[in-house]
Amino acid sequence: MKYIFSLLLLCSIANLSAQDKINWMTMDEALAAQEKNPKKIFMDVYTKWCGPCKMLDKNTFSNKDLIKYVNKNFYAVKFNAEGPDPITYQDFTYTNPQYRDDRKGRNATHFFADALKLAGYPSLVFFEDNGNLIQSVPGYKTPQQLELYLKMIASDDYKEVTTAAKWQEYQDNFKSKFKG
Repeated sequence: MKYIFSLLLLCSIANLSAQDKINWMTMDEALAAQEKNPKKIFMDVYTKWCGPCKMLDKNTFSNKDLIKYVNKNFYAVKFNAEGPDPITYQDFTYTNPQYRDDRKGRNATHFFADALKLAGYPSLVFFEDNGNLIQSVPGYKTPQQLELYLKMIASDDYKEVTTAAKWQEYQDNFKSKFKG
């Protein structure tokens, strides 16, 4: 009986700690998961040298409300925009042939980052549940700032926000529920 109780306790602790962080995966893993269970993709595009990228990890991606929301509503992808890993997206394999493992600081830009036409790092990129690109959002965001985008994309409200006036109205009416 003690053994069963200990096993149940261990499983409960493991389940709780699993919700302590975002379930990051690669883009290829997320696209494969979409084939079995369609869900939108939320991608964090970062570089190793980027200070705001590190702040996003420390301050934003540690928020419990954000973690729970992302894990429930998205496949979360962590993508190094200067990394060596190939990505196969829409029948094309993107690589980083100029990547050098021995480089310190900045490295060559991955072709997938170029294809996304990012404005800087970090960039937060959203994809439809069929893998099609929705939009990228550049820059550091607090949990509450990111909440607006996450909920707008997850609910498909972004399809109705087609003008600057509608975007302003959406922002004005949005009420954050993520705790600081």
